[in-house]
Amino acid sequence: MTFISFTTPAAFLRRASARNAPPPAASRALLPRAPLPGQRLLGPALVLLLWYVASGAGWISPAKMPGPDAVIASFAEMVGSGTLATDIAASLQRAALGLSIGIATGFVLAVIAGLTRLGDALVDGLVQVKRSIPNLALIPLFIIWLGIGEAMKIAIIALGTMVPIYINTHAGLRGIDRRYVELGQTVALSRGRFLRHIVFPASLPGFFTGLRLAVTHSWTALVVVETVNATSGIGFMITQARIYGQTDVVLVGLVLYGVLGFGSDALVRLLERRALSWRQSLDH
Repeated sequence: MTFISFTTPAAFLRRASARNAPPPAASRALLPRAPLPGQRLLGPALVLLLWYVASGAGWISPAKMPGPDAVIASFAEMVGSGTLATDIAASLQRAALGLSIGIATGFVLAVIAGLTRLGDALVDGLVQVKRSIPNLALIPLFIIWLGIGEAMKIAIIALGTMVPIYINTHAGLRGIDRRYVELGQTVALSRGRFLRHIVFPASLPGFFTGLRLAVTHSWTALVVVETVNATSGIGFMITQARIYGQTDVVLVGLVLYGVLGFGSDALVRLLERRALSWRQSLDH
C-alpha cells in the first residue's frame, strides 16, 4: 500500500536545491504573471456582450429577459425620478450597519476564543452551532423577538457577517507559528507588545479573508431581509417589480447587487494589499 506523504514547502525546497537547483528562468516560470489592469472585469463584460448579442438576435424572449437597452432605459428612468437613489441609500445603510456590527462582534469573539482557553471553550462551540444554522431559518424567530422593523433586518445581516469574520480570524490566531511565540519569550516581550507586533499582524490575512466573505454575506442577507415588510431598498424594488411583472426593473436590481458586491470586494482587496504590504506573496 502506498501512502502520500506531505512535507513543508521550506523542507521540500531545501531538498530540491540540494539535488538540482533549477535555473533562474525555470523558477520565474513557476510564478503567475502580474495581473492586467481591470482583468476581473473581463468575465462580466463577456457575459454582457453575450446577453446583448442573444437579445439582439431574438434568441431570448423579451418578456422573460429584456435586452440591455431596455434595462438601461429603466435604470435611467428610475435615476431621473429619484426612486433609485432612495432605494440604494436604504440598502447601503442596512448593509453597512449590519456589517459593522458583525465585524466587531466576530473579531472580539475570535480574539477571546483564540487567545484564552476558557474563551475557546465557551465561544467556539456556540459559533460553530450558529454556523450550521442558515440565516433564513432564524428570520421567523427574529420576527417574533424583534418585530418586522429595521432591528430584525440588521440583526440578520450582522449574524451572517459575524461567522466568517470569527472563523477566519480565529483560524489565523490559532495558526500562528510556534517559533514566533518562542522568539517573543526569548526577547522578553511583554504581553501587550507580543499581541501588537506578533499576534495581530499574523492574524490579519485570516481577518481579511473573512472580511471578503462577510461583505458577500451582507449583500446576500440583504436580498432576503428587504423582502420582509420593507418600504425601501433594492430588495423592496425587486419584490414590487416581480408583483407587477416588470422584468427589466428586476434585472436593474440584480445588476445593482452585482455591482455593489463587486465594488465592495474590490475595496476590501485594496485595503488588504495596503494593510499587508509587508507580506511577500504571489498577489503582491
